[in-house]
Amino acid sequence: MSDYFKKINTALQQANFALPMLIIDQARLDANLAQVKRMLTPKVQPRLVVKSLGSIELLKYIANDLNCNRFMVFHLPHVPLVLNAFSNANILLGKPMPVRAVHNFYEHNKSMTQAPIQWLIDSIERLEQYLELAKSLELKLLINIEIDVGLHRGGVQDLTQFRELLTLIQSNPKHLQFSGLMGYDAHVGKIPKVIKSTAKTYDQSQSEYQKFIACIANDFPTLNHVKLCFNGAGSPTFSLHTEHSICNDISFGSMLLKPADFDLPTLVYFQPALWIATPVLKKLPTTQIPGLALLDKAPSNKNALFVYGGYWMANYVHPEGAQTNSLYGRSSNQELVNVPKSSDIHVDDFVFLQPSQSEAVISQFEQVWIYSGENFTYWETFRA
Repeated sequence: MSDYFKKINTALQQANFALPMLIIDQARLDANLAQVKRMLTPKVQPRLVVKSLGSIELLKYIANDLNCNRFMVFHLPHVPLVLNAFSNANILLGKPMPVRAVHNFYEHNKSMTQAPIQWLIDSIERLEQYLELAKSLELKLLINIEIDVGLHRGGVQDLTQFRELLTLIQSNPKHLQFSGLMGYDAHVGKIPKVIKSTAKTYDQSQSEYQKFIACIANDFPTLNHVKLCFNGAGSPTFSLHTEHSICNDISFGSMLLKPADFDLPTLVYFQPALWIATPVLKKLPTTQIPGLALLDKAPSNKNALFVYGGYWMANYVHPEGAQTNSLYGRSSNQELVNVPKSSDIHVDDFVFLQPSQSEAVISQFEQVWIYSGENFTYWETFRA
């Protein structure tokens, strides 16, 4: 790993970079995309999670490679960005939107009233609000129902609630159209195995999902059709859904860049591809803690680096053994990083961090730089 980062460090210096940068290793991204294609089956359609891949050009690169036109959107201002970039985009909201936000969206995007946007509904109260909005704006809204398959973060839990929602949709065909279900199962794999195995937790979540699908087929046959979207997964459970799934539409995003929070057994075949690189501004032979002068004379086996920026949601990964100092504290301006004295790093070299989440970190940079192994190109992020 050390040689890997030294090679990128050399490439950055040769390109005259000297500011904090967000970098995607293109070769690793391509390898992750190839892994997705090996695992996908014709039974499921991929859906890209926009918040985890916060750049239109990055989304275009991935969508083209996977021949994918389905997107899950969590931030309403991203909807017009995606619709303008992809003429055939099919959008599923990843969380319920306040009805005022939906009203404002259509008021400011009148050309998108016919766009295939599946609005996520989690309660009868919200559906009634959306119905009134659809009537007032003379719209027909696509309605996807959020179901609770074990995560317990809201959504419909029982068939009584579910039937109430479907009845209201069925009674208002002019303004509401049922488009499917969304059952997020992020809890699978996170429950300690001493309590319940991953396999058993996944099977239970699938059984919960199945009961809602059966209810549609048995009790609402006029709403049941082959084009219904039964969405599930997410990066942590992607591999489970490719093996066997009740869903026909599976979401993922973060695993293509594999930030640190996604170093999971289910994603063992994916590689980290996203890094922050930031230059060293100062290098000191020891760490001096203000007010603790006695410690200054203590033997130290670590140098102190001060880097450009800091306090990102990320872990220092190069030089090996690099870490922040809890006594000195964190800084988003010039962060102190302790490194072993044996580390071959100097002022103007770069240190590297692995983001723990892509969605939180990409939005802090205006560009993401694509490293091809020799040179760099950049794509603008949503922040730009």
